[in-house]
Amino acid sequence: MIRLTLYTTLGCHLCTELEGLLAMLCAPEYRLERVEISEEDALMARYGMRIPVLADARGEELERGFEAERLAEWLGERGWLDETAWQALQRRLAGEDEPREVKDASFRGGRRYLG
Repeated sequence: MIRLTLYTTLGCHLCTELEGLLAMLCAPEYRLERVEISEEDALMARYGMRIPVLADARGEELERGFEAERLAEWLGERGWLDETAWQALQRRLAGEDEPREVKDASFRGGRRYLG
């Protein structure tokens, strides 16, 4: 099991996005320790404008891991990327796996717009 640390703060929607992507794309089991940065001035100074920041056990950090491509690359460099899940997510982001039979729907940038 791998150990990861997420530097976060209460109500961080980007942190929530990162956690969802991590659950989807990380192949091995992992333990995620969440560190609340607002409780320490030093952590606020270091991470306040950068969260979410994901760190591995060696302390190597990933900023903007809520961006799927960045997280996939970071996980892949460590041999932790679930390639099948990543390919499925890429298809979904490209709009290839979404139902297209909805009347008056259009696709732009991998998103479906109704009406």
